[in-house]
Amino acid sequence: MKKKEKSQKEPWPTKEAMEQVYEMKLWGANKDVFYSGIGSHQANLIQPYISAVSTFLTSFKNPIDVCDLGCGDFNIGKELAPHARRYRAVDIVPALILFNKLHFTSERVTFYCLDIANDVLPPGDCAIVRQVLQHLSNAEVHRITAKLVAFKYIILTEHLPQEDFKPNKDIISGQGIRLKKQSGLNLLKAPFYMQVKREKQLLSISLGKEKGVLVTTQYEVY
Repeated sequence: MKKKEKSQKEPWPTKEAMEQVYEMKLWGANKDVFYSGIGSHQANLIQPYISAVSTFLTSFKNPIDVCDLGCGDFNIGKELAPHARRYRAVDIVPALILFNKLHFTSERVTFYCLDIANDVLPPGDCAIVRQVLQHLSNAEVHRITAKLVAFKYIILTEHLPQEDFKPNKDIISGQGIRLKKQSGLNLLKAPFYMQVKREKQLLSISLGKEKGVLVTTQYEVY
């Protein structure tokens, strides 16, 4: 009997890994079907972030269009969406996006199930990428970075080591992050070399010497 050939349309490994994260509750669980972890729910982590990003979004005379790339369970996005003209929320897990569509209804919010490394991204003025790239391989981050420069503004949050570190060590896409390798992402350095007009740190939250720091940076692109 011939071995069954693999379909060319099989899902990308990243999609399978993220589906597994939610199915197996690898980021923890609460009463909801989908839970994106304490980083999306713990008050001392999310309230300063929501405040900082809301301040940026409301600084414009006219509201801007936002793309939330890696929106997760939308616990944070639902707080930011009222400050945008249009809020396009993207995630790679189909069941998660379906859940969000059913539970968060707003004329200004649209949900998309997309692989941000390989699919065409929705348009917008500002891309929000919160603790997403830290889970992805350098190859995927490189493809995403090439698309991010199409936005005028990028708000990027990464979990970094507390002290000096060698940036951008490669990992396999999945649940883990570069912190275990005493590394973290810096899109302005090799191998990404993202070109920006301005860079401004919006927020830094220390998690303790061994646990690192959450850094939120706003970039303005040429």
